[in-house]
Parts: sequence; C-alpha cells; structure tokens
Amino acid sequence: MNSIVITIIIAVVTFLLGGGICYAFFKNASNGILRKAEEEAEVIKKNKIIEAKEKFIALKAEHENRVQQSAQKAHERDQRLQQREQQLSQKQSELQRAQSEVQQRSKQLDQLQQSLDFKQKETDKLHRQAQLQLENISGLSAEEAKKQLIETMRDEAETNAMSYINERMADARMTANKEAKKIIVQTIQRISTEAAIENAVTVFHIDNDEVKGRIIGREGRNIRALEAATGVEIVVDDTPEAIVLSGFDPVRREIARLSLHQLVADGRIHPARIEEVVAKVEKQVEEEMIETGKRTTIDLGVHGLHPELIKLVGRMKYRSSYGQNLLQHARETANLCAVMASELGLNPKKARRAGLLHDIGKVVDDEEELPHAILGMKICEKYGEKPDICNAVGSHHDEIEMETLLAPIVQACDAISGARPGARREIAEQYVKRLNDLENLALSYQGVIKTYALSAGRELRVIVGADKMTDKEAELLSFDLAKRIQDEMTYPGQVKITVIRETRAVNFAK
Repeated sequence: MNSIVITIIIAVVTFLLGGGICYAFFKNASNGILRKAEEEAEVIKKNKIIEAKEKFIALKAEHENRVQQSAQKAHERDQRLQQREQQLSQKQSELQRAQSEVQQRSKQLDQLQQSLDFKQKETDKLHRQAQLQLENISGLSAEEAKKQLIETMRDEAETNAMSYINERMADARMTANKEAKKIIVQTIQRISTEAAIENAVTVFHIDNDEVKGRIIGREGRNIRALEAATGVEIVVDDTPEAIVLSGFDPVRREIARLSLHQLVADGRIHPARIEEVVAKVEKQVEEEMIETGKRTTIDLGVHGLHPELIKLVGRMKYRSSYGQNLLQHARETANLCAVMASELGLNPKKARRAGLLHDIGKVVDDEEELPHAILGMKICEKYGEKPDICNAVGSHHDEIEMETLLAPIVQACDAISGARPGARREIAEQYVKRLNDLENLALSYQGVIKTYALSAGRELRVIVGADKMTDKEAELLSFDLAKRIQDEMTYPGQVKITVIRETRAVNFAK
C-alpha cells in the first residue's frame, strides 16, 4: 500500500517537472519567433516607406512637368490672342479708312448726280424749245409727225417684205417640185418587190376523183359539216382531180385547204372528225400568224410592238387589197417610208413602223362601221403606240388632219406601193366605169350642175345651183347620195360625199 502511494507521488512529481520543463522550453522558443517577426516587420515597414517616398517624388516630378506644359500652352495662347488682336485692330483701321473713302465717293456721286439732273433739265428744256420751233415751222405736232413717219416706214417695210416673200415663194415653187420628184424617184428605184396577186378562190388538188365522193359523204353530210366549220363554199364539180374552195376570207380558205389535206391524208372523213381537224388547224394557223408577225418585225427592225399588234401583222399574210397581198404591201410601204424619211432627214425607224402599221385596220375582226385608217389608229392607240405613229396611220387617207411630217410620207408611200403596174388586179376599164357610175348617180338629181369623182373614187364632189337648191336640201342630197351609193354600188373603203352650194356675183367692166 505504501509502495503504491510512493509510486503515485513519484509519478506526479515527474509529471510536474516535465510540464515545467516543456513550458520553459516553449516559452523561450515563442519569444525567439516573436523577435524574428518583429525584425522582419520592421524591415518591410522601412522598405514600404522608401517605396512611398520614391512614388511621391515621381508623382511630384510628373505634376511639375504637367504644370510647366500647361503654363507653356497658356503662354502660346496668349501670344496668338495678342497677334489676332493686332490683326483685328489693323483690319478695323483699314475698314475705317475704306468707309471714309466710300463716304467721300458717295458725296462726289451725289454732286455728279445733281449736276447731271441740272444738265438733263437744261437739255429737256432745249429739246422742248427745238420741238416747238419744228412744230411751228412744219405746221405738224410731234405726234402727227411720228404717225406719218411710222406709216411711211410700215408701207415701205410691207412692200419690201411682199417682194421678198414673192421671190422666195417663186424659188421654192421652182425647186420644190423638182426635189420632191427626185426623192420619190430615188425611193422607188431603191425598193424593188414582186407583185403578188391574190384571188378569191383556192384550188385543192387530189390524186383521184374517188376522194370527191368521200368528201361529199352520204347525202352530203361531210361537205355540209366542212362548209359549216370553215365558212368556205366547197365546189365539187366535174373538174378532174381538183376541188375549188371559194370565199372572200383568205384565212378561212387556208384553214379549209389545210383541213382537207389532213382529212384526205388520214382517210377518216366524217362530221366529228371534220370538226376536230378544223379546230386543230385553226390553232395552227393562228400560231403561224404570230410567227409570221414576229418574223416580219425582225426583218424590218421594228421592235417593241404589242403582242396583239404582232398577231395582226401576221394576219395580213391572209388578206389582200384589190388582189395585192396586204403583208407584202405593208412591208413594201414600210421600206419606202424608211428610205424617203432618210432622204428628208427624218427618223427612218419611226417611218418604217408607221408604214408597217398603216393598214392594220383592214385585218381587225371588229365589225365597226369605220374607215380602216381610223380603226387602225384606234387599235394603235389602244396598244400604246406613240401619237405621231397613230396620226400617220389615221390620216393616210385624209380622214383626219395630218399633224406631223410622218403622215404625208406614209400617204405617199402607200400610193406608190399600190399604184405600181401589176401590184393590184383591178382593170382600168372597171376603175373608170366605177368613177363614171358615181358621177352619173349624182347627176341624176335635179339641181346638180357638175360632179367630180376624186381620190380613186373615195370622194365625190357635187356642185349644185344656189338658185335651185337651199342649204337644207343640199344636206338632204348628201345624205340621200350616201345611202344610194351604199345600197346600189360596190366600192372599197368609204366614199366621202361633199355637196357644194355657192353664190357667184359676176359683172363686166366695159
């Protein structure tokens, strides 16, 4: 028991001694670390102070440089301001000198104006005195003398002007006809085209006469269906290996010819097949007309035409005027117009365009009771042609007034193309007979003195006696003549009837 107590006491004493020793050791070590940390902190502090002093010195030097530069700039601005002030003071002094000079010159001008006004008054006074003396000497006032002088000078000027005008007119008459004939002859010589004559019938050739029976069909059903579909009269007679297609519309005749060709080649000929083939051929002919119109415009160099106008140009291929193919006539007229316009210094492209379109009214399907020239003009206006082109188309038969130089060129070239020998089929005797019939028809009325058929039978002038007919009766006569010509005569285009009633007073000096 005692030994355990002693052992415990010894252990406690040993523990206490070891703790004291450890405490003393650690205390000494911590004091050393603290001293070292304090020394390092003192060094860092000194270094920071030195860096701060260096930064302060650098900032101070930079600030002094900036202050010095600002001072230098301010000094330079002060110098520039002083120079500008000196310049402004110089300019102000110069301006003051100029103002003083202007004032002096203004005073001098005022003095000169006063002297001029005084001299003008003196001059006016002398002029009035001289005028009064002249009036007293001549016995005329100034206004009367002025009027006499003006009248004398006017009469002299009118006399000189009339003589000059007469001389110019005489020279113009001498040269105008010669130059006009020269241009027309040169134009005709430079254009040479074939004369194409169109007929009112087409002959369809067949291999043997057995085909005729198949075309006629049972009880004539096939031929009736074909005539109804094409609008053409089909004549099947004893002519060997030929069938005659008769009709005034060349388009319908061409459709009938092509339809017959396809039907005969196919061998199936019956009413249903006829209607099918005719409808197909109509589309083919329409496409061919469009292609012909395009080819024509490309050949002539006419660009920018409306598609409907191109189609109408293609339709001209199947139209004729007095037997002359209308497309050939239009192409020839277009070329003539271009040549003549070039000779006269005008635009040949516009002239060619107007020449191509001048008869476009003849191929329009509209049944309007208008001359083909007016109808063509309306068509051109509808599809955006320019006013000078439209006027040339509408006035080439004098239905409207010509407004540009293009119009008489188109009229002259149209006449040249149609008047060539062989161009149109009409016989001279028939032509003269129609003119005589027109004149005799008008002469059959009472009160008619003379009649004249003009413009190839397109105009009829009737002269009546003033003592035999009143103005109202003259109007009725023109209306009645127009109605009888429509009902009793055959003529191209339209006929203009002009009834002239005039009173003449005639005396003789003996």
